[in-house]
Amino acid sequence: MAEIQSLEPFHYRDFEHLELLAKQVVEGFITGLHKSPFHGFSVEFSEHRIYNPGESIRNIDWKLFARTDRLYTKRYEEETNLRCRILLDTSGSMFYPRERMRQVENPAKFLFSATATLALMNLLKRQRDAVALSLFGREDFHSQVGSTYQHHKALATKLSQVLEEKSLKGEEQVSLSDQLHLMAERTERRSLIIIFSDLLEVQDDPQVFLDALQHLKHGKHEVVLFHTLDRETETDFDFQSGPHKFVDLETGQELRLNPADIQGAYQEQMKAFRDLLRRKCLQYRIDLHEVDVKDGYSKVLQSYLLKRKKLY
Repeated sequence: MAEIQSLEPFHYRDFEHLELLAKQVVEGFITGLHKSPFHGFSVEFSEHRIYNPGESIRNIDWKLFARTDRLYTKRYEEETNLRCRILLDTSGSMFYPRERMRQVENPAKFLFSATATLALMNLLKRQRDAVALSLFGREDFHSQVGSTYQHHKALATKLSQVLEEKSLKGEEQVSLSDQLHLMAERTERRSLIIIFSDLLEVQDDPQVFLDALQHLKHGKHEVVLFHTLDRETETDFDFQSGPHKFVDLETGQELRLNPADIQGAYQEQMKAFRDLLRRKCLQYRIDLHEVDVKDGYSKVLQSYLLKRKKLY
């Protein structure tokens, strides 16, 4: 995707604070669930249940009471059987828009995906579920599955390192399809596979990618795909009128044109790909969610909770 040439001031000085941001995202999300009339979601958190009069007050979560004005008690359950592996695309296009790689409110795609990943890991930790992380790029990274504090901390540190190293330069193009085939072969025990990718690499030959998704399903894995884009520019191709220079973040190739000249054709091609993806994911029983980086993280977290509720 195009790289915008003018850079705005960074709002994220230290990626080490990303874990704190993810924790705040989850706490705000949980508070919203508890306050909502649709708080049936809240029962999905093995950490809390509604307090019943007459019970011991020893396990009341007073911090949660201060935020929600409702009494909840902490529950301590054994680890569930849920095993989750989160796959992050680290190809160059995921670092678009480059000037938003350190913006919290309106992040670049990889920063959004990394924050969402840490938020999901926070939920998994609260529910005593096991998680693993895979990063696919020029140098692949595949962690073991774990649920301890040390394990989560190590994965958060790895994500922060990747963000710091690649915030100025993204990866070259990688084969998402090959990585999914690899995961299907390596992941023996039935797992929940969560994927964050813009899928730009697969649009030239979508069937290869769809075959890889089907390979995962043949392994009895549950798959959730977050199609992560900047909707304004990557779906709608909505740029200011006039000549623009577009720079491919994976090949460095440059192209000068007026976006208005090709906007209609671009939108048609993008719509055809998205329609195909929806049909095939429905056919393969894969949960597909289109995510705009400007919309925040609630959709990602709610989609995960709905999936977990179906599984357990």
